Amino acid sequence: MKKKGRIIWISELSKNDGNLGGGKGANLGEMYRAGFPVPQAFVITTIAYDYFLEKTGIREKIDDMLKKINVDDIVHLENLAKQIRELIVSSKMPDDLKHEIIDSYDNLNVDLDVMSQAPDALAIMKSAREPIFVAVRSSATAEDLSGASFAGQQETFINIKGNDELIDAVKKVFASTFTARAIFYRKKKGFESHVGIAVIVQKMIDSDKSGVIFSIDPISQENILIEAVFGQGEGIVSGRIKPDRYLVSRDLEILDEHVSDKKVAIVRDASGITKTVKLTDEISRQKVLKNYETKKLADYAIKLEEHYGKPQDIEFAIDNEEIYILQTRPVTTLKKIPEIQLEGQAIMEGIPASPGIASGTVKIIHSLDDLDKIKQGDILVTTMTNPDMVVTMAKAAAIVTDEGGVTAHAAIVSREMGIPCIVGTDNATSELEDGMEITVDGFHGKIYRGKTESKSVEILPVVATKTKIKIIIDLPDFAERAAKTHAEGIGLVRLEGIIASQKKHPLWYEKNKKLDDYTDLLQEGLAKIAQAFIGKEIWIRTSDIRTDEFSSLEGAPEIEKNPMLGFHGIRFSLKHPEIFRAELMAVKYLAEKGNKFGLMFPQVISPEEVMQAKKIINEMDINVRIGIMVETPASVVLIRDICETGIDFISFGTNDLTQFTLAIDRGNENVQYLYDEKNWAVLKQLSRVIRECKNNKVETSICGQAGSDKEMVEFLVKQGIDSISVNADKAREISEFVRELEQEGVTPQEI
Repeated sequence: MKKKGRIIWISELSKNDGNLGGGKGANLGEMYRAGFPVPQAFVITTIAYDYFLEKTGIREKIDDMLKKINVDDIVHLENLAKQIRELIVSSKMPDDLKHEIIDSYDNLNVDLDVMSQAPDALAIMKSAREPIFVAVRSSATAEDLSGASFAGQQETFINIKGNDELIDAVKKVFASTFTARAIFYRKKKGFESHVGIAVIVQKMIDSDKSGVIFSIDPISQENILIEAVFGQGEGIVSGRIKPDRYLVSRDLEILDEHVSDKKVAIVRDASGITKTVKLTDEISRQKVLKNYETKKLADYAIKLEEHYGKPQDIEFAIDNEEIYILQTRPVTTLKKIPEIQLEGQAIMEGIPASPGIASGTVKIIHSLDDLDKIKQGDILVTTMTNPDMVVTMAKAAAIVTDEGGVTAHAAIVSREMGIPCIVGTDNATSELEDGMEITVDGFHGKIYRGKTESKSVEILPVVATKTKIKIIIDLPDFAERAAKTHAEGIGLVRLEGIIASQKKHPLWYEKNKKLDDYTDLLQEGLAKIAQAFIGKEIWIRTSDIRTDEFSSLEGAPEIEKNPMLGFHGIRFSLKHPEIFRAELMAVKYLAEKGNKFGLMFPQVISPEEVMQAKKIINEMDINVRIGIMVETPASVVLIRDICETGIDFISFGTNDLTQFTLAIDRGNENVQYLYDEKNWAVLKQLSRVIRECKNNKVETSICGQAGSDKEMVEFLVKQGIDSISVNADKAREISEFVRELEQEGVTPQEI
């Protein structure tokens, strides 16, 4: 069957033709051929898109502009993306391609099987009939993959009618692959900035009802979830309409129905104009789906999941009681709900749309002009997100919306980003206030006032991997819980949490000649941690207290003008050797009891610092392994010399390494948009250090938030890192991801 043309009917495509028809087009062809009720359509293939770029002579111009784009500079990104789109839309469609598209459009409303025996009748019908309404949809080659849905990244134009309108819509779809949000999303997902795109031209279903089906509910991961609204489906995906929700068992038993107040519907009038109409109170509160429709849709979901061999996210439409399947894609994220009990009274509830728990400051977004309010770690609260918010959504600790369901844009993108999300609260933007501190429970759809700690989170053991998975611990009280991970050991214990528990700065103990009390405090805390990890190695970082941190502790020094670059880390320890010795004494006592420890020094900038610290340890006759935190560019440049001092291990501190490399104060909100631990300048340093350490038989690890970033984890595993340290609640997930990488076969990469 011919598959090389610029225009292909979906009956000629299968799931293996994504490079030609894009992910969406390939899936439509696969479903059509498998007998599912898919409306007829043709695809303007990636070959046609390439031909358009070459024939118009704009490919090189686009490539040149893409090379200049910095996706983390939002203003710059928006401006260049707009220039690329304008260039595409203003270019003339090549005549031969235009004629092919229009000819296919003419044929779309003709039953070719019936007309095959009467070719003369075909010409008569084509000349006599009115042009039909079509939907013109994007279908990118990197779309609808198992790891990324690309929800809302390219455009869809509905109710298009007429030749000129169709050609304009096709060019706009071509251009939409270069929106700022699409370029940003591809970059963050690791795809090329310039991807192939196809365009689907499909008969428009004038739907009475529409919605989305998950063959497995992405939150509970049980049963089938259906969301439905009156009218066309754009209202549900955009989140403008709060949908009805139906839960159906695998045996097609309707387990639960939640009928919402839908208020409006998106419909097409007789002239083809798409409009939003207000529903009467009676209709607004009516159930959208009849029972037999619910069961039939659930049955389609089961069959599509069986056909593709994985859970599916399916769009449907119903016209005059006839069901049509418009699209299917893999469900890109699934996460089991742990058993969690949060302290306090929930002040608001909505639909749990993306799992996880996060606390932060409320920032209410009424329009795109408000997006600058969002800083790293804030809670984004809005009526409903849209694709233009994706760049800002990536900064948020959690997202809360008034409208939408689990298939709305906010929900899909939040799940892919791993951001907790609650949708459909109805009144979050009016009831919550800017500056409030709240906790968002994306597992159960509840919002709590203030910071609410989890009482009990299910901790699952790590799976076996060649790359060791270790735990990060700050407070002894969490050691027993962390031990349930059965991790290889502890990759980072920060002493600062133990120190702060007594509200006294180390300088207080020195000044008041009570350093024995300081030793006892640390020894007690470390003993509690060691007891939970008997027989496993524990890496302890000697104290690293900046003058702007814990400044309220008794005896704390004055805050420096630039604390990040000031008197802390190993330089402080060597200037205050008695404080340093008091810390080491706590470790010595526990090591003599049989505990296995590693000591690592923070903020190292020279081999001489390491040798001075080692000399003190040797004088005290402490049986520990020695390591350093690699968190300064100096330690990267001098890593070979530092290895030659006889260290046993290193651990990357990517927070500080990133800020020192990029000259960005990570505490300064004005430059947060530039902060990126996966910046190429940072990654090249990580690669170099791992390579030098391997040559010197020095163990390598990473601690901090970057160890929970799967993109970073994949990079490090490919570099050959020995271990990764994460928080306890991420240990199982990261270990499973590492095992997948190792099973696929990791090819070492040097950069």
